[in-house]
Amino acid sequence: MSKPPAGYHHVRAHIRRNAGPRSARRMSGWLTVGLIALAVLWVKFFGLGDTSASTPAEQHPAPSVSQPAPSRG
Repeated sequence: MSKPPAGYHHVRAHIRRNAGPRSARRMSGWLTVGLIALAVLWVKFFGLGDTSASTPAEQHPAPSVSQPAPSRG
């Protein structure tokens, strides 16, 4: 068996590249999904700030006259 080139090693009958160091730690997919869900829930329950200035005052509808229900007869 021949010697693999520099930066490679034998795995069973194959030649593979040696693992290199990672420059930055990567987040898993589930961690990313969890952080996005946390942000969405935070905005849903707590909001982004004081929204009372942008919402109009509460309006009460005026009562109106309605017709009486038809009688069963």
